[in-house]
Amino acid sequence: MTKKETYKVILSGGGTGGHIYPAIAIANELKSRFPDAEFLFVGAKDRMEMEKVPQAGYGIEGLWISGIQRKLSLKNLAFPFKLLSSIWRARSIVKSFRPDVAIGTGGFASGPLLYVASSKRIPSLIQEQNSYPGITNKLLSKKAQKICVAYDGLERFFPKEKIIKTGNPVRQDLLDIDSKTVEAKNHFNLKHGKYTLLVLGGSLGSARINELIEDKLDFLDTQNVQIIWQSGKLYYQQYKIYNNTNNVQVYEFLNNMDFAYATADIIISRAGASSVSELCIVGKPVIFIPSPNVAEDHQTKNAKAIVDNDAAMMIKEADLDVDFENRFSQLIASQDKQKQLGEQIKKMALVNATTEIVDEVEKLLKRNK
Repeated sequence: MTKKETYKVILSGGGTGGHIYPAIAIANELKSRFPDAEFLFVGAKDRMEMEKVPQAGYGIEGLWISGIQRKLSLKNLAFPFKLLSSIWRARSIVKSFRPDVAIGTGGFASGPLLYVASSKRIPSLIQEQNSYPGITNKLLSKKAQKICVAYDGLERFFPKEKIIKTGNPVRQDLLDIDSKTVEAKNHFNLKHGKYTLLVLGGSLGSARINELIEDKLDFLDTQNVQIIWQSGKLYYQQYKIYNNTNNVQVYEFLNNMDFAYATADIIISRAGASSVSELCIVGKPVIFIPSPNVAEDHQTKNAKAIVDNDAAMMIKEADLDVDFENRFSQLIASQDKQKQLGEQIKKMALVNATTEIVDEVEKLLKRNK
């Protein structure tokens, strides 16, 4: 324990669970090391961090910020005003809170916060989750002291001397899911001895994955699988009619992710950075269906980094109608292929990410005493 325990830490990460939960994991680890430290999160107003961060026990301030729409949109006209407003608000927050360090895990609010922190000479750390960073983190990297990454090859985008490969923070309860299989299947009232398919489209849900599963329910029934289907917050009302039909359970959100992963024999998932990191630790056969509607098509790049190591399968949205049934049938028919994918993806897991990231934060705090 350092002499100074009353550190002040400001964090920003939001928009999706993939940005929020890593920030919370980092805060939790810092709190365990420095119980007297003070924490403040900065997020985007009306985004899910405004709900999830207080649930985790931390205070949060909101900025009036959103991203630039990729398609031509009138909403883009407001972006310069939102950006200026957010920088002004971030200055006020930083001046009032007076943090010792600033941490950004991605999301709209990270840009203004880390920009202001750097301008005030507050040491900052970026946690870049993806294999292909967005423009905000590329710009912020010039002023950040440390950049913690999850993939090789990011010196193409960031100053090499600042990069530390740590992996992405993940839920620690995933480290021993194999011992939970029986309990987890009982929890979900699943049949033992029957294949379980876990379908994950992200916390908000994926329209295309949900459409796929709805369309393929009869096919999946012929494959003798039972399905745990996280439809997401945006789509649950539409798909809950399939609950408890054809061995299907539909959920808006899965709170017991360790149990959900423990039940799964095969997983269908988006390829957000946090999801990919979790799935490496879980070590089950995965079919990635990357979202094509994200900046720089980074989900496809995330998935490809795993597929190139023969550690997962990937089907692009455009190919689902043609390829899904054939490739799923081949996978479920081959226990050797399932075993190979599970073993290979587990080799790519970086299980100490949270600890190693906080080690770097601690160095910044000590340097700034």
